[in-house]
Amino acid sequence: MDRGTETGATGRPDDGAAAAGRIPLAVVVVDRDGLVSHWSRGARRLFGVAKEEAVGRAAGDLLPVSGALPEDDEPAPAGEYTAYDGLGPGLETSLDGRLSYPAAGRARLTVPDRDRADVLWWAYPLVGPGSERLLVLAADADALRAPDEEHAGHIVPAFALHTDFPGAEELARRLPEILPSMSVGESARIVSQVLELGYPVLEFSRNHRVPVTPDWGVPRRAGRAARRRRAEEAAAAGRPLPSDAAGGGEGEDLEYAAVRERLEFLNEVSGRIGSSLDLSATIQEVSRAVVPRFTDVAGTYLREQVVAGEGFPEGVPDETTLWHRVAVEHTDEPGRWDDVVPVGESMPFPAHTPFFQCMTSGEPVLVPRISEEMGNAIASQFEKRDIRPLITGRSMLVVPLKARNVVLGFMILLRHRERPEFNDMDRVTGAELAARAGLVLDNARMYTYQESVAETLQDSMLPHIAPRMAGCDIATRYLPGTLLGRVGGDWFDSVKLPGSRTALVVGDVMGHGLNSAAMMGQLRTAVQTMAALDLPPAQLLRSLDDLAQRLGEHYLATCVYAVYDPIAGEVELANAGHIPPVLVRAGDGHSDLLELPTGAPIGVGGVPFESVRVPVAAGDRLVMCTDGLVEVRGEDIGVGLATLCESAAHPAASMDDACDTIIRALNTRGGRKDDVALLMARLNGIGPDHVARWRFAPDPAEAGRARAAVRERLRVWGLDSLADHAVLMVDELVANAVRHSRGPVDLRLVRGDTLLCEVDDDDHTLPTLLSAGPEDEYGRGLRVVSALAREWGASRTGAGKTVRFELALPRSRVR
Repeated sequence: MDRGTETGATGRPDDGAAAAGRIPLAVVVVDRDGLVSHWSRGARRLFGVAKEEAVGRAAGDLLPVSGALPEDDEPAPAGEYTAYDGLGPGLETSLDGRLSYPAAGRARLTVPDRDRADVLWWAYPLVGPGSERLLVLAADADALRAPDEEHAGHIVPAFALHTDFPGAEELARRLPEILPSMSVGESARIVSQVLELGYPVLEFSRNHRVPVTPDWGVPRRAGRAARRRRAEEAAAAGRPLPSDAAGGGEGEDLEYAAVRERLEFLNEVSGRIGSSLDLSATIQEVSRAVVPRFTDVAGTYLREQVVAGEGFPEGVPDETTLWHRVAVEHTDEPGRWDDVVPVGESMPFPAHTPFFQCMTSGEPVLVPRISEEMGNAIASQFEKRDIRPLITGRSMLVVPLKARNVVLGFMILLRHRERPEFNDMDRVTGAELAARAGLVLDNARMYTYQESVAETLQDSMLPHIAPRMAGCDIATRYLPGTLLGRVGGDWFDSVKLPGSRTALVVGDVMGHGLNSAAMMGQLRTAVQTMAALDLPPAQLLRSLDDLAQRLGEHYLATCVYAVYDPIAGEVELANAGHIPPVLVRAGDGHSDLLELPTGAPIGVGGVPFESVRVPVAAGDRLVMCTDGLVEVRGEDIGVGLATLCESAAHPAASMDDACDTIIRALNTRGGRKDDVALLMARLNGIGPDHVARWRFAPDPAEAGRARAAVRERLRVWGLDSLADHAVLMVDELVANAVRHSRGPVDLRLVRGDTLLCEVDDDDHTLPTLLSAGPEDEYGRGLRVVSALAREWGASRTGAGKTVRFELALPRSRVR
């Protein structure tokens, strides 16, 4: 805002005349020592002091602080500032740190080469780790004297994001907090307008309010000297004292004290609410902030959908809208309200009630005293409960809790009969209180809703992996990068493959948030589909890369894909730009990063992928993770990888304990901002004594030999209870294979967590489940297999096909 030529609302150089509705605004920042640390171009024009002369000087020497008020016809002493006798404290109380809430005022000052200037000022305390303590905004009041009446109203200051002092951008983002009566949309409009203009502006209208907004349309009251002079003239002439001379100062002092008390109360409430984004905690904060200082009873109602974290129809509420009572705070004897108006009850409100008027108009409703007639009307909606003794004769104020011009709920405030009635000032205070509380509640509501959406999306995106697969045990961990974003582009998965093999995959979509999560969901689904086709790792990554190319040029991800064969005792891996897995050897506990061809990330296109086979022993552990676990900003990734290897080799009582050890070792370092996906697999293997193989000639008579061989093997394994079903299904599969095959047929039984039977032949035609009629000779075999097997399937191989089925082991035989 201090660079280049100042421009008006049209974008043309400003010759000093303000555009309609907008005038230049001076921006001054005062540090904790009371010295000027920022002096804008607008401040130079308004106060006549160059930036070089102002920065580093005491703010009180440059800014309008209150002093002795001159007579209306007396000129102000040159170089001195005098304050009007108006609403709010003088600027010096903000300069010396005595105020912790926003203040405003009006002052007259003498500027070199100009007549006396009439200045409006606002002071906003700054809270933060920096040295800035106070933001002062000021404007020329003469520029506000528009000829048309439409501009006579409240004044809203705004300032540019380009302001070149520390914390300016954060301050601009907090504009809704500085201007709590303004909607988020309206504040965003002002900020975008300021960005377009490139310099601070002052926009004024009837509809906006700031925490302290003097009514500039009220004529200035006479100064103390003038009142004293009129009092002396009246005494000399024997006339009665004028009303403003007799006790006028005391009345103004009382008015000032009342306003100051309201401002202090609102400032205190603002500081007490919003410390939590939990909706229930926020409601309790709001209720306890107003009882007993402002009211004796506070009942809070929210739309039922708000409490449930759901959306609700647009438009004003009606008589069918259900309102959920979420809190009742009071100073009456304990339990008095609990039975009559219990928390947790939902109810509609009829049109004749003040509550309905409040929630449909969005404005406070003041009832000085609840009459007996109104008490009866309100009590009529409470079945079998008499609320009249609790409300009749009390003063009531109903204030809406709204944000973004939508009523989320309302608060019913009641005062005891002995306490003064609510008045118009209380109505204004209650409205301001409700505006701040509504914004805080809406933030909590949106956070709760977003948390629910994020958790639902995370649950749907991340797989729930079984802790045991064929020949291996698996444990996983997922950590979001930030508390406000529970989903991202990191994922892990395991896929069951033919031959008792297991596919293990860990990937990371570049970027964060919901877009990355959606992209991750597409890639994860594609990996599952391709893995089910039993594609080799390198070919799978090649196909995944082609898919990413078709989805769009912005689809980039890293991925490592591994296939574990527990019978062969090996892992085949391929890598697409991902950090390599760690292999922990069971024998000596040594751990190493596997040396894999790195490859390019998925989505780059045109880059080949290579597979590597690594022999493994029973008990070895494979650790796969995303870079969010090992990479810390400002630190070499090699440090994280070394820590990963060391922590992965640490002995642990269980797989979960092993994962927790890794997380503790790496997640306690500061600077981690990325999501983390961790998958650990203990490779248990399947020994040769749990595997049986046979080869049969393509002869229908071989089906009988297959039945006998299977029955005998199951007897040796102690699985006689499975023999009848297993033999029947083996007979069907072998008979079908020898009928269509031209070469030998292989049969394999694997005793793992289930009993797996696989039949291989050289025919590439996959069998399908048919609906066989009474006269059909074929088609019933697979229906028998489908009915008896726990699971069955068929897949193509390089030589032909494999048809398999599984049977659950008896409980006593499950390892």
